[in-house]
Amino acid sequence: MNQDTLNLTHNSNDDINAMSQAVAQSDIIALLEQTFVEHFGYAATQISHAPGRVNLIGDHTDYNGGFVLPAAINFGTWMAGKARNDRTINVVALDCDGERISFSLDDIAFDKVSSWSNYVRGSLIALAKALPDFGGADLVVKGNVPRGAGLSSSASFEVVTLKTMAALYDLPLSGVQAALMGQQAENEFVGCNCGIMDQMISAMGKQHNAMLLDCRSLDIQYARMPEDLAIIIVNSNVKRGLVDSEYNTRRKQCEQAAALLGKTSLRDVTLAELNAAKADLEPILYRRAHHVISESLRTCDMLAALNRHDMAQISTLMAESHDSLKNDFEVTTSQLDILVSLLADKLGEYGGARMTGGGFGGCVVALTERSHVDNVLATLAEDYHAATGLKADVYLCHAVDGAFVAV
Repeated sequence: MNQDTLNLTHNSNDDINAMSQAVAQSDIIALLEQTFVEHFGYAATQISHAPGRVNLIGDHTDYNGGFVLPAAINFGTWMAGKARNDRTINVVALDCDGERISFSLDDIAFDKVSSWSNYVRGSLIALAKALPDFGGADLVVKGNVPRGAGLSSSASFEVVTLKTMAALYDLPLSGVQAALMGQQAENEFVGCNCGIMDQMISAMGKQHNAMLLDCRSLDIQYARMPEDLAIIIVNSNVKRGLVDSEYNTRRKQCEQAAALLGKTSLRDVTLAELNAAKADLEPILYRRAHHVISESLRTCDMLAALNRHDMAQISTLMAESHDSLKNDFEVTTSQLDILVSLLADKLGEYGGARMTGGGFGGCVVALTERSHVDNVLATLAEDYHAATGLKADVYLCHAVDGAFVAV
């Protein structure tokens, strides 16, 4: 457990968490610099960072062209680098036992053994298609995004790779371009058919703000998060199973529903149109479509609720979102449902909780005022363990800048 992870049996507050985060970041940078010299014999000239993310509301809407509302969080990936005078890429991954891989930019092949390196390889292929004027580099990478929690360590890795290469070679790479390249790497090279949300928030997040993203147009609106609003992420520690196969199944079901409704995407279907055609749809397709369409509406309403600091409305929207993910989209687990119920009981109208991410395990996200944090966490560990036999980890987070946002 890293020093930003707090066992739920301990009380904490955002000041302590922010302090530990600062220490963790300085330690990571120092380790990167030291390791770089040890491996390559000279100092790095660039250190870049890209954050992970949590989605506050709007799950399984992104690949349907809908709306999402994520925040970039104070867990991410750091990369140290220096340009080379040849076409060789050397990468040392500190989170993979210091494994070092090398390949030529002129011969980038999928690596079945060191699978982590495919995020670098795929990102560089995408970069070369648009901005080919770069050469080799020596790189060292380390992250502190909790693995298996669904907080998007992969997008963070892709974006930090692109940020580092752009800085080393002075490439005119924008944040939106980097996000699209990261998505392309994951879709076409790594083999995960993800949407654009994770890469966009890692590249374009904004400190103290959530980001409403239109996944079709890529238009962005920011929602100022009140200074006293805490983001609590609770890892159920249920290993995320069935994600790939069920994710692909849900995508196909959404596409089938849209086609039967005469649309290219569920983004183009209103709730009224869906309900009018309910009798003509298989019940499972109706439920899938109902979640996607209603979730996009809730996500836009959440933007307004955050801007108003309307905690009662935030609570309602998050509860409705979780119920929809549970009943219409069927991607929750009994443990996630228990966590959300426990949090909702403790928060009342002073905050909200919902499953976040792809589902089938992973995390719950809660929003509440800082003054309620200790009360929320006081008995959560005991109650969750009593109900499930599992222990949970909590991450107290705040919204940070993305990799391509000027500080």
